[in-house]
Amino acid sequence: MGAINPYKPVLLLVAVFSVSEEAVQTARELLEKEFGPIAKESPVYSFNSFTNYYAKEMGNELPKKFWVFERLVDPGTLADIKILTNRWEEEIGAKLYAEGKCPTPRPLNLDPGYIELGKLILASTKDHAHRIYLRDGIYAETTLIYTQKRWQALPWSYADYQDSKNQEFFSECRKYLRGKFREKSAKEKE
Repeated sequence: MGAINPYKPVLLLVAVFSVSEEAVQTARELLEKEFGPIAKESPVYSFNSFTNYYAKEMGNELPKKFWVFERLVDPGTLADIKILTNRWEEEIGAKLYAEGKCPTPRPLNLDPGYIELGKLILASTKDHAHRIYLRDGIYAETTLIYTQKRWQALPWSYADYQDSKNQEFFSECRKYLRGKFREKSAKEKE
């Protein structure tokens, strides 16, 4: 029988894309209030250059970026985080659309997940063969694995997560996480 060990905290990752800079800024404020300061922000890229999946619902020009947060989180809270970000998407969208500030009722998408040293996990509301049910209609999937000193895609990995520039950012995040573990270890030895 294997011993049950405590979890290692993980680096919260949130992908954000929107036609509205106001929606992005509001989401940032809510996320930082809940999870603390953003530690790293990726360069912005065109999500539509990878897929047009959201074009009808959200528009043709969708700038996307990733945020990771200074404070590490319990990986067991991923379902809670996804439920919260979904609620914020709805609230922000309804407000901005009602005020005439967005051309679509859904101006914002927030996709939370986390980075561990060996993998990148994403939350989803959609079931599929490769997804594991967490609770309350939320699933999780391993989107990328880190092996042989690089990120490797899986058959279901989204195209933009396979992009080398985004993987460079994920590697920076992984190094940041390793640094957080070293800091914690050094403090425990004092």
